[in-house]
Order: sequence, then structure tokens, then C-alpha cells
Amino acid sequence: MAAKIIDPSRDQILRFCAVDPVERVFLEDVARRGQGRFVGLAADGELQALCHVGVNAVPSGVGCGAFAREVARVSPRMLIGEAHAVSELWDAVRPRLSRPREDRPGQPVFVIRGAPSEGGTGLRAAEADDLELLVPACAAAHEQEIGVDPLRRDPEGFRWRTRTQIDEGRSWLWVEDGVIRFKVEASAWTPSAVQLQQVWVDPAARRRGYGARGLRDLCRLLLGRVPAVCLFVRAENHPAIRLYETVGMEHVLDYRSVLL
Repeated sequence: MAAKIIDPSRDQILRFCAVDPVERVFLEDVARRGQGRFVGLAADGELQALCHVGVNAVPSGVGCGAFAREVARVSPRMLIGEAHAVSELWDAVRPRLSRPREDRPGQPVFVIRGAPSEGGTGLRAAEADDLELLVPACAAAHEQEIGVDPLRRDPEGFRWRTRTQIDEGRSWLWVEDGVIRFKVEASAWTPSAVQLQQVWVDPAARRRGYGARGLRDLCRLLLGRVPAVCLFVRAENHPAIRLYETVGMEHVLDYRSVLL
């Protein structure tokens, strides 16, 4: 039976994501939270490809070029996901979208499944009183990663998103003397994996091992709750890659990001 475009059910999405819970952690998280819109490519009732269609388009699976029409309709800010899936989608949709401002192939995805040694930090879950300290740090990390200052584009929206991460227990930090020695958020959280984003150490505190210590303690904390902790990084960010390897994370696949 030929594959066809469908509006997938939650059960179909979860079965698809279970095949590769690290690569598809964001898709599973969004589906479990009942957020966003999905389009699927199915044969005999089972998905062979899936795409979250929103501010970002996130494809996965084989045959993602089939999603070009749906993605073009929303004009996303970014295509991001497993490298082959993004390449299939981008090749099909690029005539309908603006010229990309940046293309980032070969972004390594790292995962850790065994608890590393203790970091001996003051790592803790962020609280509401940390908001004013976290907003500029999160904004700086966002600008470093995406190339856009969110406090200029949408300051109130960014503050709200930062506060929401705190309220949902998806933000952690280690602070001493008012300086962030380590902070990070969870961009996705499922029963199988937590995906981290925007690992950050204040510039004044860098190159002293705080990042590795904070990440070790966070991985230990999270691996008591889920089987895997993962993240992805720009291919040219060699200091970050060394940090993740030092902690014991393994490079398991590649993402690609096309920023529009």
C-alpha cells in the first residue's frame, strides 16, 4: 500500500517515537503534552515519517520531502532534526521558502546512559526568585546558539518562556556570589530521555571546570529518573564537544538545522 499524508493520532506518534526515543525526544515530548500540530506519512496505518509543523519544522523518518506543502504554509523560522530527514525536507521545500540565513549540517547529538562521577556542586532546580538572574543568561545563550537576541525580538515572550521552564521544573542552575557557574534547561522530557539545551557558564567563571562539574551532577540527577540524557551542539563548538566527551557522553547521530 502506498504511503499517504495523514493527521496522525497520538498513539501512532508515540509508536513511531519509541523506535528511536533519543532522536525523536522532542516529537514525543510535544505529543505527550498535547501541543503543536503534526503531519505524518503512513503506510498500512503505521508512520514511516513524522513532522512537527510550527515555529520550527521538525521532521523525522524516511520520505520527509512529502511534508513540503504543509511546511511551506507556515513559513517556519527553522528546520531542525535528524540530518537526513531535514535534508529530504529542505530539498523539497526550499523553492517555496526564503533564502536561509544559516545552514548547520552535521550537528552531533550526544547521549549518556550511565551516571558519571559526582561534580560536588551546588546545583539545584531554579526557583521563581531566580528569574531576573536567569533571563539575561538564557538570552545570551539563545543568541549565541541561534544568532538572534530574544530580548530584542520578543522580550515579554522570552521572559514568559523562561518563567514557564522554571515553573515546570525544567531549569537548573548553580550560583555562587551572584555568578552563574552552570545553568541549563530541558527542551524535551519523556519517559525515555531528557534533552538538554543552552548549557551556560557566566563568562567570568569559564575555564575553571564548572561546566563539567555541573553537567555531571545534573546527569546523575536526571539518570535517576530516565534512562538517557541527550543534547546536540554546533559542529564547530569544539570546547562544548570536549566538555560533553569529558563528562562521558557519546556521539550517536547528527542533526541539521536550516535557519530561515
